[in-house]
Amino acid sequence: MSRGFVKESDQEEPVRIPPRAALPAGEVNYVTPSGLMALQEEEKALELEKAELNLENEDEQRRALTLINGKLELLRRRIAAAHPIDPAGQPKDEVRFGAKVTITNLANQASQTYQIVGVDEADVKAKKIAFVSPIARALTGLWTNEVAELKMGPRVNRFRVDRIEY
Repeated sequence: MSRGFVKESDQEEPVRIPPRAALPAGEVNYVTPSGLMALQEEEKALELEKAELNLENEDEQRRALTLINGKLELLRRRIAAAHPIDPAGQPKDEVRFGAKVTITNLANQASQTYQIVGVDEADVKAKKIAFVSPIARALTGLWTNEVAELKMGPRVNRFRVDRIEY
């Protein structure tokens, strides 16, 4: 068919809704109370953006609205599946969800502190790691001075738990 007989809107790329952070199938969507609040604030911000959306071009308006609605749908599913865990209720002497854990890499004696959080809260720059990450899984259930082993390719790294805080 000649391009002259095709509507311009039919030639548009479909709206791509960016996926949320991966949560493995079958995993419970654990979140900290502050993580749940952040998800709810994100929902409010998207609702406000949707309410204030006013583009002159009808196609751009429709595409922007489709994008916002898609993000809201994914976010609302994540909020509905959220299972808040208050770190204050965790055992103080064991690495669990919500813990701030200081560890030492036994190979080079480098020390780092991470907080184990939900997948939507994870932010490596802020030293927050998702509970489904390999390092969080290796540390969960350990006590102070216990050693976690984490296989990284052909190497096995060993980390000692130095401190646990909630």
